[in-house]
Amino acid sequence: MAKDYYQTLGVKRDATEKEIKSAFRRLAKKYHPDANPNDPSAESKFKEINEAYEVLSDAEKRAMYDRYGTATPGAWGNGQPDVRTYTHVDVGDSPFADILESLFGGFGRSRTRGSDFGGFAGVRTRGQDIEQPVIISLREAYAGSTRLITRGDRTVKVNIPRGAATGTRVRLAGEGAPGLGGGPSGDLYLIVEVEPDPRFERKGDDLHTEVKVDMFTALLGGEIEVPTLDRPVRLKIPAGTQSGRKFRLAGKGMPVLRQPDQYGDLYARVLITIPENLTPEARRLVEQLKTACGR
Repeated sequence: MAKDYYQTLGVKRDATEKEIKSAFRRLAKKYHPDANPNDPSAESKFKEINEAYEVLSDAEKRAMYDRYGTATPGAWGNGQPDVRTYTHVDVGDSPFADILESLFGGFGRSRTRGSDFGGFAGVRTRGQDIEQPVIISLREAYAGSTRLITRGDRTVKVNIPRGAATGTRVRLAGEGAPGLGGGPSGDLYLIVEVEPDPRFERKGDDLHTEVKVDMFTALLGGEIEVPTLDRPVRLKIPAGTQSGRKFRLAGKGMPVLRQPDQYGDLYARVLITIPENLTPEARRLVEQLKTACGR
């Protein structure tokens, strides 16, 4: 029985490209094996989701699937298209002779008009390259990650390098479309998309974040804890720090792609917080401080 890729992704058959992508992102995040270490069925489900998305995200494959119930030519059976290889086509003096001549430059034909047009079975043609999106979190981009990609009846484990950014291409040699006439397969390129992170904004290899500092630490100085994608670090706040000031934490940003020993920087922007509810005594003291500061 043919697989229902639309049901796998939980979308309608007329779903838009955006809806298919959104459904894939949600399910891939839910069933990723790394997120379900104690669920042996998660990996199988994740493979099904990848397989469905690989077909429905490709316009040509989706059209073939919608028409024939499969996007794999080798899976066509009774009642499906009969694919044959023709080695000799007699074009004779028909109007198609000139068309074929112009398209193929007379390849495989004799010098006599009306001869067989043949020889295509011996032509080795490299398969097409295929692009497929892969979605990762910012933390996965920081530490590196793996993905399981379904290729026919095989599962390929792919390493996403540390420092990958949106648009990074990961090449899988020979995992693209099969060649013709015994030609080599094309390559598969995974196009990385890094999800936005609620705590950090990425700019190149640098990260930017906001940290809250209470008014007393800002006034008198002290230390605060700053989150990073590795582990929290301590930051010294000098007395009199103003809201909006940025502090640079060298080497606490993203690893540089293909240079994992090098890192960008982390910039922490200070947001000063004040008490929301003052007791009468606290208010009196603040007013005294205001007077003392000449305000």
